[in-house]
Amino acid sequence: MRVFEIKPHRWRWKVFEAPGVKPVFPEKRFRNGQRLDGGVKIMKAGTLSLAIFLMCAVSCYASVGFQQVTVPDNQGKPLAVAIWYPSRSSAESRPLGMFTQVVAVNGEVAGTLLPLVLISHGNSGSFASHYDTALALAEAGFVVGALTHTGDNYVDQSYAGNQIDLVDRPRQVKCLADYMISAWTGHSHLDTKRIGIFGFSLGGFTALVEVGGTPDLSRMAQLCSTRPEAPECSFIAQRHGDQLKPASGRPAWVHDPRIKAAVVVAPAVSYLFGSGGLSEVKIPILLWRAEKDRQAPDLWNSAVVRSELPTPPQERVVPGADHFVFLAPCSATLAKTVPVICEDPPGVDRLAFHKEFNRTVVAFFRETLR
Repeated sequence: MRVFEIKPHRWRWKVFEAPGVKPVFPEKRFRNGQRLDGGVKIMKAGTLSLAIFLMCAVSCYASVGFQQVTVPDNQGKPLAVAIWYPSRSSAESRPLGMFTQVVAVNGEVAGTLLPLVLISHGNSGSFASHYDTALALAEAGFVVGALTHTGDNYVDQSYAGNQIDLVDRPRQVKCLADYMISAWTGHSHLDTKRIGIFGFSLGGFTALVEVGGTPDLSRMAQLCSTRPEAPECSFIAQRHGDQLKPASGRPAWVHDPRIKAAVVVAPAVSYLFGSGGLSEVKIPILLWRAEKDRQAPDLWNSAVVRSELPTPPQERVVPGADHFVFLAPCSATLAKTVPVICEDPPGVDRLAFHKEFNRTVVAFFRETLR
């Protein structure tokens, strides 16, 4: 007979198999296999479904804490950062840019040895771009730190299309990681050995550099000479960027060996990783892409990542979808303000997809950051 027990584990209950333990159900101390005195619960495998229900119930009553902070950056402007985390404080509906979320603003952090996930947004985004994914992770017991990238956000596009954007983004993420594990008010609740990263579009590129990738900037000119119609090339031209010019000196790519797993979503400019640029990436990767991505076409983006990684990534594809399906489902206000990032092809339900998407992200980090 397989026996399971439910024990407190960090900030939630967790089911453990208990080989060799005989199930004991004293009449006065247990009801339906559930111990009544708050101690360890032991049950038969036939009641495992009850155990799972109990874990869900505990999680559902937990709230998500939220903070906005400004992180000093000694090599650039201060970074705007949002932090989501497990909390027991009272939550309420609060605005986040053009979104609304239910959070406990500045609530107490619940739990210890919590894993950390860093989020890097795409071009013109902000720390709110993937707020629903951040909420899902925090509800599952993760701390999430997301930054608004200097020079490449919805307000400031001064770096866009330029080499500095590609080089400086990973450095900014490392600055965020340093802050989270040493200066954030809740840093004592973190397990610094369990750090992951999530990156979308140019944030996917950022994540790949962060975990050991080394791009070759000269490959951008090569791409645009052979595929002048590529969206990357049009973007550089529109922004009058310098990414088609030879690099002035050797770029100082910043890597962070503390990161143990990465979710890379619709990675942009991945052509730059060709010819061995990902050979030093040794951690698990979950690669998500859209089947009909017009901003980061598979052939010279995700396909390069698949072929260049030493170990093939886990890969998921969204049928019929375009690039922006991975952004948080749009509010009515955002859809009116920036319709291009909110409109999905016929048959694609972004809200329904994000339930699946967020589940896979949570499951991947649970598996790889154990």
